[in-house]
Amino acid sequence: MNFKRQKLEEVSVNLTPLIDVVFLLLIFFMVSTTFTKESRLTLELPEASGDPAPQEMVPLEVIVDAQGQYMVNKLTVVTPNLKGLKAAIAEVSDGDTTQPVVITADAKAPHQSVIRAMDAAGQLGFTSLSLTTREPKPE
Repeated sequence: MNFKRQKLEEVSVNLTPLIDVVFLLLIFFMVSTTFTKESRLTLELPEASGDPAPQEMVPLEVIVDAQGQYMVNKLTVVTPNLKGLKAAIAEVSDGDTTQPVVITADAKAPHQSVIRAMDAAGQLGFTSLSLTTREPKPE
């Protein structure tokens, strides 16, 4: 019995579909990526020890309590959201954005409340912002 020999095909991997998929992914990521330029506040964080720096102007003080409520120059903000805080800061400052803003936050205040106060000052155009601290108790 005579059997015909079958020709063995050469085994190879076709890379064309793989390259197509890689290019499609590259295009997808290039199109879907957004590049945003976020406005940032330059913070001058105070040292925990030392003498306080002399103030040329009377600072605008924003106080954040442990529950996330705000007081601007000892006036309570009725609506503790960004819009209400911006309105209170604008009213107290009379539109003067050159005066420094001092944020005093309780140690147990929510982080979001402190960031909201910083954001409100930045959106209104205040450039001098500082956070208060207290000296640690000696052990």
